[in-house]
Amino acid sequence: MKKILFFVVIIIITQANAFGQKLTIKDKDSGRPLNLVSLSSANPLASATTNTRGQVDISDFKGSDAIEFRLLGYQGITLSYNALKELDFTIALSQSLFSLDEIVVSATRWEQNKREVPNKITSINVKQIELQNPQTAADMLGNTGEVFIQKSQLGGGSPMIRGFATNRLLYSIDGVRMNTAIFRAGNIQNVISVDPFSIETSEVFFGPGSNIYGSDAIGGVMIFRTLTPQLSENKDPLVKGKALARYSSANNEITGHFDVGVGWQKWAFTSSVTNFNFGNLMQGSRGPDDYLKRYYVKRVDSVDRVFVNENPRLQTPSGYTQTNIMQKVRFKPDEKWDFNYGFHYSETSEYARYDRMAELSKDGLPNSAVWNYGPQKWMMNHLEITHSDPNPVYDQLVIRVAYQKFEESRIDRKFNNNRLRTQLEEVEALSFNADFLKRSGKNNFFYGIEAVMNDVVSTGSAVNIKTGKPVDVPDRYPDSKWKTYAAYINYQYRLSQQLLLQVGGRYSQYFINSDFDKLLAFYPFDYKEVEVNKGSPTGSVGAVYTPTDKWTLSTSLSTGFRAPNVDDIGKMYDFKAGDVIVPNPDLKAEYAYNGEINITKVFGSSVKFDITGFYTYLDNAMVRREYTVNGQDSIIYNGEMSKVFALQNAADAFVYGINAGLEIKLPEGFGISGRYNYQFGEEEMEDGTTSRSRHSAPSFGYAKLTYNANRLDMQFSAVFNGKIDHKDMNIEEQQKISIYAADKDGNPYVPSWTILNFKAMYRLTDMWTISAGLENITDRRYRTYSSGISAPGRNMVLSLIANF
Repeated sequence: MKKILFFVVIIIITQANAFGQKLTIKDKDSGRPLNLVSLSSANPLASATTNTRGQVDISDFKGSDAIEFRLLGYQGITLSYNALKELDFTIALSQSLFSLDEIVVSATRWEQNKREVPNKITSINVKQIELQNPQTAADMLGNTGEVFIQKSQLGGGSPMIRGFATNRLLYSIDGVRMNTAIFRAGNIQNVISVDPFSIETSEVFFGPGSNIYGSDAIGGVMIFRTLTPQLSENKDPLVKGKALARYSSANNEITGHFDVGVGWQKWAFTSSVTNFNFGNLMQGSRGPDDYLKRYYVKRVDSVDRVFVNENPRLQTPSGYTQTNIMQKVRFKPDEKWDFNYGFHYSETSEYARYDRMAELSKDGLPNSAVWNYGPQKWMMNHLEITHSDPNPVYDQLVIRVAYQKFEESRIDRKFNNNRLRTQLEEVEALSFNADFLKRSGKNNFFYGIEAVMNDVVSTGSAVNIKTGKPVDVPDRYPDSKWKTYAAYINYQYRLSQQLLLQVGGRYSQYFINSDFDKLLAFYPFDYKEVEVNKGSPTGSVGAVYTPTDKWTLSTSLSTGFRAPNVDDIGKMYDFKAGDVIVPNPDLKAEYAYNGEINITKVFGSSVKFDITGFYTYLDNAMVRREYTVNGQDSIIYNGEMSKVFALQNAADAFVYGINAGLEIKLPEGFGISGRYNYQFGEEEMEDGTTSRSRHSAPSFGYAKLTYNANRLDMQFSAVFNGKIDHKDMNIEEQQKISIYAADKDGNPYVPSWTILNFKAMYRLTDMWTISAGLENITDRRYRTYSSGISAPGRNMVLSLIANF
């Protein structure tokens, strides 16, 4: 009987251990549990992250002599498993004045210490988002002070990074490529489909990222990681959520958000829904009168009429609504396997292309009576499978399979013209990624394969609004298929404790098949089908030197590429009245060659300084040039004779610049920080001369005074932009008189501006938080460079947040 009892006790103990060892991590000052603390160990190889209760299972770390704990804004520490046992598996982290240790994933798709990456990376966390209260994901990126945001309309936001934009930047959502085959050279607004309230962490990788992310990653990569379902560390279910309500006065925004997560030991679910309602945007009272909207168009008795805008500061029409839904499911049957499924859906209402509605014809009347974007829709189904079981091939493997569907449209009608045209584009995107991690002593291998397929269907339609009869119009694109297959590898070698070397390479093969048959009834093309089958190799080499824990020096040389897509090969559109872009089936990939140096230094315990210098050369750039169609230099497009242009590999360009930051921690919770960005680029023109690069933004940055004390965060900031004189502007931008202010000679130019903002966030209780701000305190009327709509005037923002 005693033997039986002995074995029963042994079984009970064994089963108890099977549930794992729970560790709890808290904030040292407040005692609050810390979410998303990253744990890592080299021997045994293991990694984990705390849940919203600050808890994590560390069974896989048993026996480790060095477990690293990292969380942005906190001092990193390293403890052994036995030390944790002596602390009764409860530890506290102290908020850091500065830390060079930060976990990032964008460099290799795997968690790494930022000091192991030779490239510049900026991170954004939930606390920063809650304090800044951005209306969109584009605004969230702009708040970093390192990404420039252009807007053609309120429902917009086109990032510019290091002098590159649109289809020379790449977006990644939960590790899945968002760029499609119809990402264009003109300003895009796809990033607003991402819900800023569902973001767990976000990163911006600066410079070419084609080694890991493929085509389009020339200027940088924007990585968004959305809320991850969290498992419970015991038998009790883990329930966590957030509700938010927000109001903004400049556009009478009313936004509501709710997310909730429920987790058990093996299963977890997270749901999120947000509804945005933006009214017409009010601009400031002090600034150039050129930005005022003095009229609007309304159709009365079957005639388009121009009415006086009684409040020219009110940018009419500009409002829109948007809904975002996310559902995630997680299943972790054991410590080796982790399955995550995610569903994302975003849809906007129809909204006006505000810059086009401000264009006037030669007779002084509006060019357009209607120019709207139809509802922008994005849907993604995503399955991520992680396998952690060291073997000769890999230590960890992540497989991502995704299906996305995109829908966008343009609806336009000229002033007092009866034809209402709609151009509808639908893209279905399938993708497969397998990413491998293998560590062996001083050697780290990151490698993988990728396959991406896009199916593009374009439909042009029109109706005579007077008779109701359909009107034949061409499609915007030929029906097309775009595919790419690739393999990559990154290798890191730690030469010493202070010096790390990295080298990487990638090969991508891309294919395009476009059928122009439906377009031949409208245009005199001398071909019916276009097929492209070409390859693009890229590579990089870098080094990181960390002589002490207070400064880091890194450098890298890298290449990036952008393969032509369907928008490049097959699009038809009028980029301005009387000029039309036509397809060019002979395009090749453009290449970027980049070099950069990054220095970060902490002085004492109160000052941190960082600076990055870069130079990028773009070869075989796809640029707009005069062209012919079947020997004709002009064709009829949209009812008028138009001069023919096409994208061609006809130029080179360069961009260089610096990015610098300074942080000073003062006594009693005060601090000072600032960022400054300068970039200048030139591109070759058709006549052999050069012009400033179109996406080379003016100098910009911010200066901030901050205060933090337990439950209260406050921030007073000055955000600034430099000036670009008319003679220094890009030649194409000089022609856009409707969106720029006029100098004393009546020529378009970019005025400098500075705005003042105040933000505060106070945690009333563990559940309730209030966040408020007053933006553009002096009510400045201004526009960011190349934007067709003015920024908000004085804007009061108020939000109430409930965390449970």
